[in-house]
Amino acid sequence: MSKIMPPANPFDTSYLRDAGDEDKLKEECGVFGIVGVTDASNFVALGLHALQHRGQEAGGIVSYCPEVGFQSARRFGYVRDNFTSQSVMETLPGSLAIGHVRYSTAGSKGQTAIRDVQPFFGEFAMGGAAIAHNGNITNAISLRRELIERGSIFQSSSDSECIIHLMARSLQRNIPQRMEDALRRVEGAFSIVAMTRTKLIGVRDPLGVRPLVLGQLGDGWVLSSETCALDIIGAEFIREIEPGEMVVINERGVESHFPFRRVPSRFCIFEHVYFSRPDSILGGRSVYETREAIGRELAKEAAVDADLVCPVPDSGTPAAIGFSLQSGIPYAMGIIRNQYMGRTFIEPTEQIRNMGVRLKLNVNRALVRGKRIILVDDSVVRGTTSRKIKEMILDAGAAEVHFRIASPPTAWPCFYGVDTPQREKLLAATMSEDEMREHLGVDSLKFISLDGLYRAVGEAAGRNAKCPQYCDACFSGEYPVIPADQVDQGFEMKPAAE
Repeated sequence: MSKIMPPANPFDTSYLRDAGDEDKLKEECGVFGIVGVTDASNFVALGLHALQHRGQEAGGIVSYCPEVGFQSARRFGYVRDNFTSQSVMETLPGSLAIGHVRYSTAGSKGQTAIRDVQPFFGEFAMGGAAIAHNGNITNAISLRRELIERGSIFQSSSDSECIIHLMARSLQRNIPQRMEDALRRVEGAFSIVAMTRTKLIGVRDPLGVRPLVLGQLGDGWVLSSETCALDIIGAEFIREIEPGEMVVINERGVESHFPFRRVPSRFCIFEHVYFSRPDSILGGRSVYETREAIGRELAKEAAVDADLVCPVPDSGTPAAIGFSLQSGIPYAMGIIRNQYMGRTFIEPTEQIRNMGVRLKLNVNRALVRGKRIILVDDSVVRGTTSRKIKEMILDAGAAEVHFRIASPPTAWPCFYGVDTPQREKLLAATMSEDEMREHLGVDSLKFISLDGLYRAVGEAAGRNAKCPQYCDACFSGEYPVIPADQVDQGFEMKPAAE
């Protein structure tokens, strides 16, 4: 899914959205679909708004009603700026609709291309179908090459479009069967919401790397990346779609199929740490409570004598609360996040751009002056933002700065739907923990252990080295699916004995 940038203009504020976030792994995408309700597209817009944290670059909605057929709208930017006006939503009638918000993870990064915005639509012999994909196809390059050689004409640079072309070449009788046929050729991670003229379809890859849940709203049914999007429309959470499961929903209800070979699931553990919203439910457990438990475990593993525990907002907040509760060190909002980072009335000059993190985060000087501060953050990727925040805290008069990180060191890139820097740009790939501490210039630096993270998410015995319960490749380098395209391009896998 390629990175989409808004058209250049003197009031472009993308640099504001990124300020303070360049040291974060970027969320993948969010998908949402609903069937059996009047004005379905309005519910999709609300659902996508709740999933905005999973992708802020662009969004799209496709709807269907018998009178006008399939209709679509795709836009750059936030849902609230594009899918709230009556003039837009009136073009998306019907009782069946799906939508997608995106942050790019594959394709022509940095290029403006509305054709890359999902959902994608295809017209087949048995009727049209639209598809929205969260994840990443790790053999997309080889599939694309094969399909082009056989005559397929691609309209986008997205890996997701491969699925449409594979469906078009399938000889199966109906669209759900064609989708099954296509997905058997696909490697990597996928949680998909799709639609035909009469059906809403949801499917997860056999490993279940990315989330997908089922909800009910009156007589209608809902599919969503997270439960928080069910809450916003008042839908009831029914259950998670199981790894390797396909659900086909029509007027008769929900039909469940398992078209893929069963394998042990490997859900992305970083969904618990950062990606999912804290008010969502994963695996029957509150994400907020899990992150608080991570903070408690971190305090047990990496205690330090200090005066205040402060989160790096907002993603570090639940873990900081847990750290405070476990350690007995008072919790305080030592850093305040500017929640109003919208359009400015001044041209973004180079001087303003260089203000970077200070445009988004500000230190509570009166609180931190003279104090020994524990800063709790969810992760360290490149280390750039961590250094800037440390400098801000010291400039405000803090006596000491101790970093505590609510995930293990991120030393390997993700190839399953997360935008990760190349390995050599990951701080933990080139430095030891002590070297990272010196590089960041902090008094101490500690990460939660991988075993500790597993305990916090409910695995009391820690990580089973022979059969991990989650995908933790970004920490361990152990990829549940070999990223074939990346290996072909020279990526070196972790040696088995390492």
